This record gives sequence, C-alpha cells and structure tokens, in this order.
Amino acid sequence: MIIKKILGIVVFGAACVAPVEVSAQFNLSKAVKAAGKAAQALTLTDEQMAGYVRQSVEWMDKNNPVLPEDNDYVVRLRRLTQNVKDADGIPLNFKVYDVIDVNAFACPDGSVRVFSSLMDIMNDDELMGVIGHEIGHVVKRHSKNAMKQQLLTDAALDAAGAASGKVARLTDSQLGALSQNLMNAKFSQKQEMEADDCGYEFLVANGLNPWGMVMAFEKLSGSEGDAKSSMIQKMFSSHPDTQKRIKRMSERAQKDGFERPAAK
Repeated sequence: MIIKKILGIVVFGAACVAPVEVSAQFNLSKAVKAAGKAAQALTLTDEQMAGYVRQSVEWMDKNNPVLPEDNDYVVRLRRLTQNVKDADGIPLNFKVYDVIDVNAFACPDGSVRVFSSLMDIMNDDELMGVIGHEIGHVVKRHSKNAMKQQLLTDAALDAAGAASGKVARLTDSQLGALSQNLMNAKFSQKQEMEADDCGYEFLVANGLNPWGMVMAFEKLSGSEGDAKSSMIQKMFSSHPDTQKRIKRMSERAQKDGFERPAAK
C-alpha cells in the first residue's frame, strides 16, 4: 500500500569522509548550520507555517488512496461530520485514506484524515471520539509545535526556512519526512491529557457524546495486534497512562450526566 511507503520513508544524505585534519572545521560547520536552522524555525511566521502545512497535506492527499465522495466510508464520515465545521476558529476538512493501518490524524490547518481500517473497528461514537481527540491536538497547537520541532531537528528540512520570510518549495523527500511527522507525532502525557480535555469539549459543543472517546480508548487499549496493527493501537495497548486517562474521562462524563451508549 502507498501508506507503507510513506511510513517507511528514510531520507538519505550523501556520505562524506573528511580527512582527520579538517574534522574540527567540518563539525563547526555542522554546528553553525544547525544553529541557523534552529533560528529559522523559531522565527517562522504563521504564514510560513501555513504554507508548509498546505504543501504537506497536498502531498499526502496526492500520495495516498483518497476515497471518492460516493464511497461508503466517505458517506459515513460525511454523515457524522456534516455539522462539524470548525474547531476554535480553525476550519475543518475531512478525507478518508483507504489503507490497512488503524489510524487517524489532524493537521494544524484543520485537515483531518481518517484511515478506512480505523472506521472498520469503530462504531460511530468511538470514531468521533478519536477524531475529537485528534482535533484537540490541533486546537491546543500541539500539531503545529510538533511540525516546528521537526524543522528544528530534521536535517532533511534545512531549506524549509526560506530567506526573506518566503515559503520555500519543499522536495518530495522533505515533504515525505514532514508528512510522516504529522501522521506519527508523539506527544507528552500532559499534551495527551490536554487533547483529551479539549476533544471532550469539542464533542460536547458539537452535540456528540464524549463517552465515545472513552470507548475508543478502551477498544484500542485492548488491542492484541493483528494484520492491521498500527502505531495508534500499539500506543494505547502499551502506554502506562492509558487506563488513568480512561478513568479520568469516564468520571468526567459521569459527572456531567452523559449516558454511556450501548456497545454496538
């Protein structure tokens, strides 16, 4: 599948062997280069960030099997999200990738991409719970910060911070690395809890049952792994704080008077 190519992207640089007598100069050059890149990323404007996100989303949509509007998966997602237009002023748009990995992610610009295999194992409440959590990362700017961090640390994106405040056109290799970061971003325990809370509030504000998030977490944490095993399943099945998060969100839903939907 195409997604496997994306998840497996490795950016290779040319191998260089420097003589011993110039090694100090070589290392200094690398240090200066890294410092310059860090300064660029730290000063990236919102307009520049939006440009890089837009390039990355366009690249992902081009290099993944996006299901058409008349597909059953898309019809279902459109039904569930027909009244979900924005999150904290960020306009949302949804597409389905027809891939075997169980995953979903949301980009800083509000682009939400749901994998068909995730839809296969989730009922409607659970699916919207996962989507709500991912949107929580966007609202709290976690996704944007993760992208900026890659500009700080990934040598493949040296050219990303263009001079004169312009947005550089990224290469396919750079876009692949950046897209991989967006799809597989790892967040801290604090950020995950913030996304839980923000996602909870997002679901409630849109008339959705926040128990769906709890039920989705329970289902993912109980996954034993199979042919469709993915990063999101492995994260929930092995993360030591998952049960604490489930308990915390369950107590909040109970306190707020929401009834847990029957399992489907």
